[in-house]
Amino acid sequence: MEPVLELKGITKRFPGVLANDHIDLTLQKGEIHALLGENGAGKSTLMNILYGLYSQDEGEFFINGKKIEINSSREAIQAGIGMVHQHFMLVPVFSVIDNVMLGDEEEINYGITKKLDRNKVAQRIREISEEYSLDVDPYAMIEDLPVGVQQRVEIIKLLYREADILILDEPTAVLTPQEVDDLFNIMRSLIDNGKSIIFITHKLREILEFADRVTVIRRGKVVGTTIPAEADENSLAAMMVGREVSLNIDKKPAKPKEAVLSVENLTVIDDRKQIAVNNISFEVKAGEVLGVAGVQGNGQTELVEALTGLRPSLNGKITLLGNDISKATPRQITEFGTGHIPEDRQADGLVLDFPIKDNMVLNTYYKPPFSKGLNLQEEKIMENADKLIKDYDVRTPSAYTSAGALSGGNQQKVIVAREFSRALNMLIASQPTRGLDVGSIEYIHNQIIKKRDNGVAVLLVSTELDEVLELSDRIAVMYRGEIIDILDANKVTKNQVGLLMAGVKSEGEKA
Repeated sequence: MEPVLELKGITKRFPGVLANDHIDLTLQKGEIHALLGENGAGKSTLMNILYGLYSQDEGEFFINGKKIEINSSREAIQAGIGMVHQHFMLVPVFSVIDNVMLGDEEEINYGITKKLDRNKVAQRIREISEEYSLDVDPYAMIEDLPVGVQQRVEIIKLLYREADILILDEPTAVLTPQEVDDLFNIMRSLIDNGKSIIFITHKLREILEFADRVTVIRRGKVVGTTIPAEADENSLAAMMVGREVSLNIDKKPAKPKEAVLSVENLTVIDDRKQIAVNNISFEVKAGEVLGVAGVQGNGQTELVEALTGLRPSLNGKITLLGNDISKATPRQITEFGTGHIPEDRQADGLVLDFPIKDNMVLNTYYKPPFSKGLNLQEEKIMENADKLIKDYDVRTPSAYTSAGALSGGNQQKVIVAREFSRALNMLIASQPTRGLDVGSIEYIHNQIIKKRDNGVAVLLVSTELDEVLELSDRIAVMYRGEIIDILDANKVTKNQVGLLMAGVKSEGEKA
């Protein structure tokens, strides 16, 4: 059977980097083809070439056996190719209708140009929503929609433009477990309606459960293509990283000591002046990992922002190493030896226009050895960056590359390297492995446990329930802004935590 899409010999070079090295790839009609690889392996670059955002140095594209030229995203769309990026391309203050119409606001009939009828666009959005079980209100404002629904809007944009080949770049990186299930139901609906999907991911379990085929890319080259029935997590991880990867965390029992962080009756409001964190109390001890489990949107974001000085609290008290930090600034909290891996790496973790070397010292640039008086010590800053780039395997041409030019996973590595390389008393890690490959996840998990064993108090916030269960010594479950239980991680099951995350305290009892 002739493939619906074929890539032959695609090659792309950047200064100092061979991003894609003569890559061949085929996509069959009605197939979910997973593209797997480490951060910086070249997956997103390849798809950006296919979507017309980059131009290849060598290679050819064929759709249904016919050679095509793609020099822009408009040409890709005209060829029936659409892409949902890892970071959504939506205008938050626009409605769903306006985002779907964007760039296509006019139509031409018999040589006459006229404005699109918004009501007709709304009706078409409803039809697409119904056909593919997307359930999106055309008149909703993007900023009011959960992340999972925003992603559906991105998919509607492609279907509105009649795309037959859909590229989904890390589509589950920002979704809750429930939203992931919804997404894969939508993907199957798309396949049932004759669409074909290329699915970029790091998550091995998702590939084994949902993909029809998987192609693995390592350092810009295809190292193999297989089907899930002939693979498992270990074999895929080894193909991706080039070595055996331990998917289980080897940790000894915790030896908790005195409380480092104490939270008493904390109440925090969100941006809409609604209570997001409701009168919660807990403590984190030196030498333990307290995991916070919960579906995204139950107050975890606001809790972390309050603990790190990014959001004021309404009531309550936060104590760090015996010091009241309830009204402290982020720098003051950092000075107490607090490391922070933020949930939103681009908004809160990096200055995207700054080079990597400067991002590596964002919270220490004013201290020796990186400064002397009012003067920055560029040589020391570069030495620090080169060491951390090597230690944390940040894939970049140089330390002078801007953080915004890195892949999402490599941006995360820059933040983790910066925070882990300092002397810490407290580590607040929110979604620390979001968007990372298995090799990087293995490394960061081991580093978190190493910090714990060295006496650091660790607060881990993650929507990845497996991550919380594997890393935590105790688990606090948040639901609607409250901690409804704190559990011993060694004495709880995944199902029990999952029920608590849904607000079920015991059989049938809602919180």
